[in-house]
Amino acid sequence: MSRIAYDPVKDRFANIIRNSKLLRRTFYFLLDLFFLRSWHIRKLLWSVGKKLDQKGEWQLLDAGSGFGQYDRFILNTFRNVRVTAVDVKEDYIRDARYYFSDQIKDGRIQIKKADLLAFESDKKYDVIICIDVLEHIEEDVTVMRNLSAVLNPGGHFLMHSPSHYSEEDAGDEESFVDEHARAGYSKEEIIDKLNQAGLTPEKVHYTYGFWGHKAWVLSVKWPMLWFNKIGMIAAIPLFIYYPLILPIALVMNLADLYSVNQKGNGIYALAKK
Repeated sequence: MSRIAYDPVKDRFANIIRNSKLLRRTFYFLLDLFFLRSWHIRKLLWSVGKKLDQKGEWQLLDAGSGFGQYDRFILNTFRNVRVTAVDVKEDYIRDARYYFSDQIKDGRIQIKKADLLAFESDKKYDVIICIDVLEHIEEDVTVMRNLSAVLNPGGHFLMHSPSHYSEEDAGDEESFVDEHARAGYSKEEIIDKLNQAGLTPEKVHYTYGFWGHKAWVLSVKWPMLWFNKIGMIAAIPLFIYYPLILPIALVMNLADLYSVNQKGNGIYALAKK
C-alpha cells in the first residue's frame, strides 16, 4: 500500500470547503470529533481560558493556525478573548479570512501571515497555542523563544506534537512522520527545550496512548489511506464504515482523554512564563 501523503489529503479537503462557510463548519466539527488531540487541547484551553475570561479582555496567539479549527472553538467558547492567528501558508490565511470575516469586522480576530522563526510582535499575549507545528521546524527552540518573548509574565504556552513513540511507526510504509523535521518529542526533551525558552512546564502528558492510538487507526489512518489510494470515491464505502466504527472510536478517545498514559504517539505540554 502506498505511503500516506498527509498534506495533499488536507489540501484536497481545503479545496472542497474553500468557498462554503457551511462546509467549513462541518469540517471543523469532524476534525474536533475524530482527532483526539483536539479533545485534549480543548479540555486544556477550557481550564486556562475560563479563568481569564472572567477577568475581562485577554489576548491569545494561535501560532501556526492552519485551518483555524481551534480559533473557532476559542471564539465560540470565550466572549472576552481577542485572537491573533498566524500561519506561513497564504492559502490557509486567505481561507481563514473568508470564514472569519464577521469576527474580523468585530475586532475579535486578526489573521496574518508570519514565519515563526522570525516572529516578533508589539502585542503581548496571555495564552499562546502551537498545535502540531513544532515537529515541522528544525530550529524549534528558536520558535519557542520567539513565542516566549511575546508572552505576558504568568501567561501560558500550550503545544501538541507527535511524541518520540511515533518512531515505532517510522518503519511502516504507511507512516506520517517522514514529513516532519523530527519523529516527535519525549517528555524529557520537550521539558528541556521549554526551559531553554524561558518557560516552566506545568503539565506534560502523552496522548494517543493504548486506546487513543487504536481509535486513530480505525477512524483516521485507514480512511486517509483509502483517500490516497482511490480518491474521493473512498467516500462511498466510508458511509457504511463510519456508522459501524465511530461509536467504538469515540469511546476509545474518551478513555484516552482520562487515562494517565505512560506512553503514546502524541504529547502535549502546558507551560507558564
